[in-house]
Amino acid sequence: MSENLRWDDLRVFFHVAEAASLTAAAKTLRMDPATLSRRITRLEEDMNARLFVKSPQGYALTDAGTRLLDHVEGMNRAVRSAQGEVQNQADQLSGSIRIGAPDGSANYLLPQVCAELCDENPSLDIQIVALPRVLNLSKQEADMAITVSPPNAGRLSVQKISDYSLHLAATPDYLANHPKIETIDDLKGHRLIGYINDLIFDDELDYMGELGQNIRAPLTSNSFSVQLNWARRGAGVCIVHDFAIPTFPDLQRILMDQISLKRSFYLVRHHDDRKVERLNRIAGQLITKIRQEIKRLEAAA
Repeated sequence: MSENLRWDDLRVFFHVAEAASLTAAAKTLRMDPATLSRRITRLEEDMNARLFVKSPQGYALTDAGTRLLDHVEGMNRAVRSAQGEVQNQADQLSGSIRIGAPDGSANYLLPQVCAELCDENPSLDIQIVALPRVLNLSKQEADMAITVSPPNAGRLSVQKISDYSLHLAATPDYLANHPKIETIDDLKGHRLIGYINDLIFDDELDYMGELGQNIRAPLTSNSFSVQLNWARRGAGVCIVHDFAIPTFPDLQRILMDQISLKRSFYLVRHHDDRKVERLNRIAGQLITKIRQEIKRLEAAA
């Protein structure tokens, strides 16, 4: 194995491994695919190991490639740590941060929270990745993620952010034009809106199970925003986060004394990122502001 591994080659390797595609990695790096192919070949020669299996479906890591990726990911984190130490000589935060979150928090909590963070730190760039699944921090899909349950595997650091409440809600027009809803049993005569069962990526999002075994939802989506839009159009009854209610005065909560769901948000980070002071500061401010925003919005609901 060569003693003179080139960092640029390792960087190319990382992006090809992440994208599993030479073309996709070339777009990210703004380089020619042929150049990337030569860099990979040179790295394999330097390592004296085959790093990828190439097929029409893309680039798949070999066992040697997987082992190398673990080390390269650690090197990337070290570079980010050094960058953070250099950039953060001033009190203000700077650089770029990517936050993954389920779409409920991504749409109705993070926009105002992150806008406030950017107002206070003009050199800070924030990216919100709203996906109906848990992001893989080891593959650097995000720098940190908000989840509705703490992960139980991986080298991850978990901090509880806050509890939050959810209630059934519908438009006043829907409630006026359909049979009264005075008890949970009355829901059987109404159209419920919820998640697609086999696409629920976290058990904490399985709300229908708490309404009773005979309660079904004819309108379902893997996106809370879609569910909310159905409810706002008067299509049925939906379980809605209390912190989203102030944004939508056209929704009215019902059965609040009989159905009140409690859930929690957690901030998840890669364990090694706790050594990066810049990320610690961002995480601390993010947690504080989300707690404040949940408290403010739930009080206004």
